[in-house]
Amino acid sequence: MLNLYEAVRTNPSYSKLVIGDFLFAEYTCGVTAPKLQNWTETDYLVHIVTGKKTWHTVDGVWLANPGDTLFFKKGATIVEQHLEGDVCLLMLFVPDALLRHAVREVISAIKLPANDRAPIKTALRVENDLALAALFQSMRTYLSGKQKPPEPLVRLKLKELVISVLTSGTNAELAAYFRDIGAHDSPSVAEIMEANFRFNLSLEEYAKLCHRSLSSFKRVFQEHFQESPGKWLLRRRLDYAATLLRNSPANVTEIVFESGFEDVSHFSRVFKRRFGASPMAYRQEAPRSA
Repeated sequence: MLNLYEAVRTNPSYSKLVIGDFLFAEYTCGVTAPKLQNWTETDYLVHIVTGKKTWHTVDGVWLANPGDTLFFKKGATIVEQHLEGDVCLLMLFVPDALLRHAVREVISAIKLPANDRAPIKTALRVENDLALAALFQSMRTYLSGKQKPPEPLVRLKLKELVISVLTSGTNAELAAYFRDIGAHDSPSVAEIMEANFRFNLSLEEYAKLCHRSLSSFKRVFQEHFQESPGKWLLRRRLDYAATLLRNSPANVTEIVFESGFEDVSHFSRVFKRRFGASPMAYRQEAPRSA
């Protein structure tokens, strides 16, 4: 699966600004495939300049038209391409360390109360305001310049956005997530795995998504779930596939794709081992249920 952050960062055809792990990019993309899967270990904002795109996450379907802005938490998505022509996007990838530092500074300065960790959707529709518009405009201005802006200036622009989000009340869910980032030194392994088990990522990629080494990821995972990551992923994917077989009109190939398996033959083999029937036989015999 494509690592979106790395793909944008390393592709010379994208107009971009890279300062440390901070990445801002403006690019136009044509239709190359009806649906694409990607993932990134970094939270990011997407602003649609022209065209439209649809993102699928575990929380729902997110259609974006010109002028719309979406926020995506670190994790995987399915991107649906539309046939109306090229799409111009502005993408702002903000690493946790940079965002956490800005949030903690702002919270300390304006004495906001502490934030308890609460589940936040994998994607949010962002209400555009002056601070967000100014951030995107200044980033586009920097793209056209000959010199990169100094890192302190980028930090200042991000801090202005954080102040606006935390104090305006316009984007309450995004504010809650920002405060959660500020309150914790690392992402929640449990939340990330529950939100992304349906995607075909390797254990190394899941570890990177959780901002941990592979050994640390396995240890924290075992402590929380009392099960190895490999066994847990197989069980959750099979359970989800069984639910789709009972309740969805999707064919087996589509269910393989949607539940995180690599191919139909492997899926059919492990499914029969778990449920005692082939996927098609299970679909015919099993009652519909939630």
